[in-house]
Amino acid sequence: MRTQVRIVAGTLRGRKLTCTVDSNLRPTPQMVREAFFSILGNAIPERPFFDVFAGTGVVGLEAISRGARSALLVERDFRLIADLEKHIREFRVGDKVQIARTDVYRWIERWRPPTEPVNVFLSPPFVDFESRLDALMNLVATLQEKLADESVLVLQSEHDAPLHNLPRAEEWEDRRYGRNHLLIWVKGEASQASETATPESLVNETSEEEE
Repeated sequence: MRTQVRIVAGTLRGRKLTCTVDSNLRPTPQMVREAFFSILGNAIPERPFFDVFAGTGVVGLEAISRGARSALLVERDFRLIADLEKHIREFRVGDKVQIARTDVYRWIERWRPPTEPVNVFLSPPFVDFESRLDALMNLVATLQEKLADESVLVLQSEHDAPLHNLPRAEEWEDRRYGRNHLLIWVKGEASQASETATPESLVNETSEEEE
């Protein structure tokens, strides 16, 4: 089924992405996207953004709309990539947005992240929580290892996703929006700044500065 997804804020506010929705592709709901970007606050502007398992690309494109310096959309489905390329052209953001046309699990092996803080949004296909759970957990662990301090990693999942083996499980903050969960992890010098600092306090700090 073809449907449209709207960018809700920023320079591209109101622009719509047309995409095909099926059991393998369900775009991040608008409510969840709004919550996600509200949580990040002023950690968005001027930071590189990585939309991993990009799908429609709406999260990465909204990050650009809200001031991210650049966005990399990691996606392997050639049909989705065709739509992504079309939207990038139509929105005239080709100077800021790139597509990595590859399998995410191969991409992470050779990815060299920036040495500065970045934001990473990880939205795996639901089937990966069942059929590729070990690979998915390894992906998360590799991201945690590679990211620079103060980077923010967010994993979108559903309420029944098997996350008992989530790396550094005690360091994640879990926010729920209906059936959707946003699991937030901040790589930090939290232990150096304060023994009681948590991902929640770091993220809330960022949001308060924006206000």
